[in-house]
Amino acid sequence: MRQNLILKYIGPLFIIPFIFISCKSKSNNYILYYNKVNEIDSIYRIANHPEKAIQQYRKLFRKYNPRNQDHIEEYETYIKLADEHQKDFGGKRSLYKLIPLIAPYEGSHEKYFALFQKYGIDSTEVKQRITDWKKGLNRRLVDSFSIAFTRDQAEGRKDPQLMEKNDRINTELIKWTFENYGYPSIQKIGLIGNDDIFMPMHPLFSHMIESKEYNYFKMKMLEYVKSGDCIPRDYANMVDRHDLQIDKKEMLYGSYPSYKSIIDTVKVNRNRKTIGLPPLRYVSKIKNKL
Repeated sequence: MRQNLILKYIGPLFIIPFIFISCKSKSNNYILYYNKVNEIDSIYRIANHPEKAIQQYRKLFRKYNPRNQDHIEEYETYIKLADEHQKDFGGKRSLYKLIPLIAPYEGSHEKYFALFQKYGIDSTEVKQRITDWKKGLNRRLVDSFSIAFTRDQAEGRKDPQLMEKNDRINTELIKWTFENYGYPSIQKIGLIGNDDIFMPMHPLFSHMIESKEYNYFKMKMLEYVKSGDCIPRDYANMVDRHDLQIDKKEMLYGSYPSYKSIIDTVKVNRNRKTIGLPPLRYVSKIKNKL
């Protein structure tokens, strides 16, 4: 009787924190993450306050599992800045977390050998962890998308009938992947497929703009942007190309600035923020500093 009473009143105390933690983890919207990264990156690059940026990044990575986007490379930047300014970034534990983020880019780990070694991780271990990461990729998806990318570029996409047929087959593959494995992210299939075929997702999705399933892809990819699986640029690339080439209207996100002049940059930048992209001018500044 007494034990039942204790469970009655104390039991919920254990359940409530679990529910809170579960809800918190599910509520993490990576669009908020990307916008915060853009803000912190400007603190470092524009305002030149690296120590403030380190502090802000540390706080962000406690809430979100880090991504490491092209150009900004926020997790690499955080670790490098923290090391340079003798700030705690988690040492070996955080460096282990960095390895799979740079593993898709062949040879990118080599420039960090000295940093890894400084924290007790030798080059042999780094290489082995990258090898293990590659072994952990979804081989079924790697095989399927290696074929899909080859099919996508068949005869240089110069044969309209063959192009339409191949795009239709790839549409079904992508739908099947979404339904069975989720988004085919770089952490699931890598960047280099069989026979060294390069597999960035944006060209494949940009060829879905004429598909009857376009609205389905648009909806699902936005969900995957929010979950952190699809990078905002790939989503923007598909939507802008559809708007320009199919609907014959202005771009929402300005992912093709050289394709057509942008009339209202304020509106475009506002749209970009809704999916976590930095302002157009800021992207230009980042690229010019690389």
